[in-house]
Formats: sequence, C-alpha cells, structure tokens
Amino acid sequence: MKRQNQSSVVEFILLGLSNFPELQGQLFEIFLVIYLVTLMGNAIIIVVISLDKSLHVPMYLFLLNLSVVEVSFSAVILPEMLVVLSTEKTVMSFVSCFAQMYFILLFGGTECFLLGAMAYDRFAAICHPLNYPVIMNRRVFMTLVIFSWVSGIMVATVQTTWVFSFPFCGPNEINHLFCETPPVLDLACADTFLFEIYAFTGTILIVMVPFLLILLSYIRILLTILKMPSTTGRQKAFSTCASHLTSVTLFYGTASMTYLQPKSGYSPETKKLMSLAYTLLTPLLNPLIYSLRNSEMKRALMKLWQKKVFLHTV
Repeated sequence: MKRQNQSSVVEFILLGLSNFPELQGQLFEIFLVIYLVTLMGNAIIIVVISLDKSLHVPMYLFLLNLSVVEVSFSAVILPEMLVVLSTEKTVMSFVSCFAQMYFILLFGGTECFLLGAMAYDRFAAICHPLNYPVIMNRRVFMTLVIFSWVSGIMVATVQTTWVFSFPFCGPNEINHLFCETPPVLDLACADTFLFEIYAFTGTILIVMVPFLLILLSYIRILLTILKMPSTTGRQKAFSTCASHLTSVTLFYGTASMTYLQPKSGYSPETKKLMSLAYTLLTPLLNPLIYSLRNSEMKRALMKLWQKKVFLHTV
C-alpha cells in the first residue's frame, strides 16, 4: 500500500488475528480466563503481603511490587486485546495508542529491574546469610524499588515520546494485538534509523544487562547450594531456582527477541506469538512460581482465610 503523504493519521486499526478468524472465538475465551486468573493470583499476593506484617521483609515486599506490576501490565494490554479478538478490526485513537505503549514500556521496564533486584536479594540471603540484614537493609531495599520504578518511567517517557514524534502519513493498520513499539514504528513515514540504534542499545541495557546479572546471581546461588549438607535442602533450593529461572528466561527471552530483532527478522504472526509469551504467560506464572508455592505465603494465606471465616461465624 502506498503511503499518503497528504494526510496525517489520527487513529490506528489493530488487525489482531484477523488472518485466522476461525481461532478468534476460542482465543477470546482462553485469554479471558488467563486475564481473570492473573488478576486473582496477583491480587491475592498483594492483599496477603499487605495485611500480614510478618511478610513485611524485602523478599516479600519485592513480590508485592512485582504483583502490582503484573496486574497493571495485564490491565493495560488484555482488555484491549479481548476487544480486538471479539471484532474483525479495532479502531484505536492516536492518544489511546500512545497511552497503551507508554504503560507497556513503563511496567515492562520496571519488571526488568525488579526481577534483577529480586535475584540480588536471593543472592544476598543464600550466599551471605549472616550479613543479609546489612546488605539488604531498608535503605538498600527502598533504593532498588524506587530505581526500578523511576527507570521504567524514564524508559517509557523517552521511547514513547520519540516514537510518536515521527509523522504517520498512512497506512494506519497495525498488524498486531496491541500498540507495541516495533509494529507502530513500521508505520512511520520518516527515517527511523537513529531511533532503532537507540532502541537496540536501550534493550541491551534494560533487558540483557539485568538478565546477565540475574544469571550470574543464580550461578553463585547454585554453587552455594551444592555445598549444603542436606539433600532435602539442596533439592528444595534447586526447585526454587529452576522455577525462578524459567520465569525469568521466558520474560527476558521473548522480550529481547521482540525488541532486538531486525525489522525483517520474523513474520508478523511470529512476532505476535512472542509478544503473547511475555504479556500473557509471565504475569500468569509469576504468582505460582514466586509466591503461591512458598510455605510462608501459604501460611499467611491460611491465617487470613481462617480469620475471615472466624469473623463470619461470630
């Protein structure tokens, strides 16, 4: 389709999975269930940690922040995605697309740094248990949390503002499920080479650097675990580390493939699938992997449930 330089785009059309109309009804139901389970799982974590003062320690407060990010991330993407799946084409205003991209980058960037901070916290707790209260004191914890959120805000502000500073002359059809940077940038009728260099460098710093730090932290953790005298303790620690690394690899791997790939790297349908991996699966799995399998979380949840039942029976 030829670009029409005479007119400016004031709205975008999300094509979603219009190439596979026979799948849209089934996917709508699946995504709706995933969304509801994600909200419920993360909401439980937020409520339990907020109400149980014994969980007001760095490990669980990091989990609280992660759950807030996951709920917000899902709320920004999934409702619009469900609308896209329920119609052949979905019209989205310029401002709405800007807002969605901004918050995707904000929560996605914040999660990258939070996962890195959580890996550092586990490294300090397992590898330096005696010095842990000093290494991860309240000031260090607050610094890491604030840094994660502020970094996400800065990334979102710079990248979204830059993307939408390009002229969009037409066509206005985004071959995607939501307003993500790569498919929107494909519609810009200007030279985006400088932005692509920035985006590539930024992705390396925001995605790959934290991932490498997490990997190094877990290597040190695994080496420490191997020295544990208890076989049961080693198995439990290995299970926890494997679960965490699975979640981290899923999130960082698919995010890096989405943002580091050249424009012609993958087909549009492959890009959609990769995006779904970190927008759907990671928020869904994190509550199960990080919290709901945790004995302290189970204890706090049971305590809260018993308290609620007791109040209802009085």
